[in-house]
Amino acid sequence: MRYVNLADVTPPIALGPLDGRYRPAVAPLVDHLSEAALNRARIHVEVEWLITLCDGVPGVTQGAVVPGAPGLSDAERAYLRGIPEAFGADEIAELATIERETVHDVKAVEYFVKRRLAAAADVLGTDTVLPGVGELVHFACTSEDVNNLSYALMVQGAVASVWLPAATALADQVADLAREHAAVPMLSRTHGQPATPTTLGKELAVLAHRLRRQLRRVEGAEYLGKLNGATGTYGAHTVAVPGVDWPAVSKHFVEHLGLTWNPLTTQIESHDWQAELYADVARFNRVLHNLSTDVWTYISLGFFVQIPVPGATGSSTMPHKVNPIRFENAEANLEISSALLDTLASTLVTSRLQRDLTDSTTQRNIGTAFGHSLLAVDNVRRGLKALAVGDVALDADLDANWEVLGEPIQSAMRAASVAGVTGMENPYERLKELTRGQRIDAAQLREFVAGLGLPDDVAARLSALTPATYTGLAERLVRDYLA
Repeated sequence: MRYVNLADVTPPIALGPLDGRYRPAVAPLVDHLSEAALNRARIHVEVEWLITLCDGVPGVTQGAVVPGAPGLSDAERAYLRGIPEAFGADEIAELATIERETVHDVKAVEYFVKRRLAAAADVLGTDTVLPGVGELVHFACTSEDVNNLSYALMVQGAVASVWLPAATALADQVADLAREHAAVPMLSRTHGQPATPTTLGKELAVLAHRLRRQLRRVEGAEYLGKLNGATGTYGAHTVAVPGVDWPAVSKHFVEHLGLTWNPLTTQIESHDWQAELYADVARFNRVLHNLSTDVWTYISLGFFVQIPVPGATGSSTMPHKVNPIRFENAEANLEISSALLDTLASTLVTSRLQRDLTDSTTQRNIGTAFGHSLLAVDNVRRGLKALAVGDVALDADLDANWEVLGEPIQSAMRAASVAGVTGMENPYERLKELTRGQRIDAAQLREFVAGLGLPDDVAARLSALTPATYTGLAERLVRDYLA
């Protein structure tokens, strides 16, 4: 058989699922973490550096940073900042054409900006100074001066504008479910075996609390940047313009971009902040993975019931099935995301001597790592919306496991013994003999309690206890400690 060569189909077919079937869920990240977004960020950095060189730094330079550089008018600054703002399909294509000639991505950006300076008179008139400042584009910079700042701005924007709002909305959704079901009793399973009852809401509250803790760490992330030349020494800067406090200019510029200045680097910014951030995002992923597997298990136990989607098919052969696919898809995407984030974090902190190029290819996968995480968040959010509480299964499970009340009975016997009540010897062992490895019912348990000789108020309290009411302070914990 001869198939159509899918590589030749127009429009091009995506190689990966994020740009294929899952595109709608992750499309917002394209504006921050795509190759086009990287080039737009580079243009932004180049433009802002040019403006700084011309305008100077208050308290650091008197006038322009580079002597002889002209001051800029408001219209000229607006024109320069309009270059990245207007960066769209035509500009992407133009820059790609330039890069095919330069075979260097950052140099192509430099030439792209210089073209815009040369054309400034067409917009601003012949009096503009911009055509004459072309050699200040990329002045004293190594490519990594531009790249590290661009990546910091891109990741910062992606986290603040896309990933963090989605992840926060998910954590809030889990918290809302926890509050809604704070009083719904549920049999616990430790080691997979029946254990002290809890409430459905309290177990969800634990997960919401864990997710929010990781989100606070992500919210507090630092995004570092540097601009100090080919090996971090300001060598070209000080030779070209020796009278300037270049570290002060660099600090001002990096902070002006909204980043934290790193004063000591090699040719590259050390990427430690990226490793820290990606570790926190990966940890959020793993907590969310835990939520997904737990909810999947609760569905299998009947504690949650999935609401069928009209027209949807659960199985190609078994018509009755409603599969928990949202949570299964989330698991897979969280594992892929975490693996990529782990690789990014471990690889980016190492660079041979003053520079190697391993970080260049590695960082181009940041978008993929966040994309799979964002997709998982979307899956879990949609999965949670399609759940209802399975009251019948919850109640039946509790009623079938009266032996879990052995714990409070032996604890009450211990307390009574300390208070001087006789006949309370070996409480744990006596309850173990009654309950371990066997099922008992309410009548057997109450008969046992009645024969212990406990004070009347204690015996009445224990006789009234059921697995469904033995939930301790679970509801209060949700109300008091889930923000």
